[in-house]
Order: sequence, then C-alpha cells, then structure tokens
Amino acid sequence: MVKNSLFVFLCLLINFSLIVQDAGAQYKAKRYDLYLLIGQSNMAGRGQVEAQDTIVHPRVFTFDKNNQWIPAKDPIHFDKKAAGAGLGRTFGIEMANNDPDAVIGLIPCAVGGTPIDAWNPGVFYSPTKSYPWDDMVKRLHAALKQGELKGILWHQGESDSNPEKCNEYKTKLESLIKRIRDEVGNEKIPFIAGELGKFFIKKNKKEYKGVKPCPSQVVIKSTKKVAQQDGTVGFVFSNGLTGQGDETHFNTASYRALGVRYANEMIRIQNRF
Repeated sequence: MVKNSLFVFLCLLINFSLIVQDAGAQYKAKRYDLYLLIGQSNMAGRGQVEAQDTIVHPRVFTFDKNNQWIPAKDPIHFDKKAAGAGLGRTFGIEMANNDPDAVIGLIPCAVGGTPIDAWNPGVFYSPTKSYPWDDMVKRLHAALKQGELKGILWHQGESDSNPEKCNEYKTKLESLIKRIRDEVGNEKIPFIAGELGKFFIKKNKKEYKGVKPCPSQVVIKSTKKVAQQDGTVGFVFSNGLTGQGDETHFNTASYRALGVRYANEMIRIQNRF
C-alpha cells in the first residue's frame, strides 16, 4: 500500500512539473511588453536581496547578460558585482498585475556611476569597461525581436550633481529621450524618470555649501521641467523613501516602493494615449 501511494505521489509530482513547464513555455512563446531600464546604480539596484525579491511572477521575465529571457528575480542587473535588489522587478510585477494578458519583458541596461554623457553613442565608460549607449542599443534590438517597447525607465543624476555638469542636464536629457525614441521609431513611448533620494540631496548640499540651488536640485528641477513640457514623460517623487546608510542608494524596501511608483506613473501616461 505504501509503495503504491508513493508511486501515485511521484506520478502526480511529475505531472505537475510538466504542467508548470508547459505554462512557462507558453508565456515565453508570447510577445513581450518590453520595458527598458537605464541610468546608474539606483536603477541597477544596490539593495540587499531578501527572500521575497527572488519569488518569480509567471508573466515577468528579464533579458539576462546572455540575451536570454529568464524569470525575473533580483538581482536582474549585472553591471557590477554590487548589483542587488532594485526597482525593476517590482515594476514588472505591478505592470503584469495591471494587465492579466500581458507578459512583461524587462531589459536591464543601467550602469552604476555613469554620468548622462556616458549615454551617448560611442562613449566608453572605463570603470565598467563598457559602452553604455552602444551596449543598450544592441540589447534593445535583440529584445525587440520578441516584443514591442512599451516604456523606458530612467533613474540617474547623482554623477551630474556638480556645478560643472548640472546646468546642462535638461538639454542632455531631452537629447537622450529623443535618441531612444528615434532608435525604435516611436516619438511617444512613455519615458519615466525618478527623483534623486532626499538623503543624497542633503549630502549634496553639504558638499556644495553656499551654492544655491545645490547641483542635485538643479538636476531634479531640470528633470521635472522636461516632464512638464512633454506629456509622454513622467516624473516619480522620492518622498518618504529612505537610504541604506551610504547617502547615495535607496534601501531594499524603498526600491520596491519606487517600483510601484514607476508603474503607477507608466500606467497613467499609457492610459492617456
């Protein structure tokens, strides 16, 4: 009797595994709603990975470093060894939950430490021995074979928060947005940018004491201005979010909160068009 019961249990287990594999194959066979993740380390994610950050959603995938679609679990970025939990996975889950028919494909391309100038064609970024823009374009076109780009997520600006760079940020951001949209031939693809952490702004004020507004505030104001002038550009606030103690990066819980905020803003803009 025991042997028979064990045999039945093993048959059921094998059958269940095959069903799960078939379901996963069906999702991967669908075309993805693609979302491009770019910027520097706060887009890549530097949070401590916790158990809940490794739970996969059946309709949320990420494009790995080998250009293969795999279930999204943190870390999804691979720019540096420090890559950890970020906002992308939560964003993907929120977008999937908003549309039960959608299969979400995340394209992680952020590179920690990059100034906005590094996101120009042909620019080599020596700390990671990479070409942020060129590498992103290659990955984007590879991903587009299996889906359609539905939105762009951008979180960057810490590396431009100095007197030498901040005043040109608006012009450079507008150029970046146009270049990406031109790359895919769609001038209305939603572009969502996030606000720098309040803890970073506080540090920036101390660093440039007497400079008013401080460089990080200029970067934030410039980003808001772009969003105000273009209805397809959204802005996500960082109010109430906390850092992990290094005065630069959000903690894991705040990354998850950012992911929800990015999704809400993306959905708001998508519903307008």
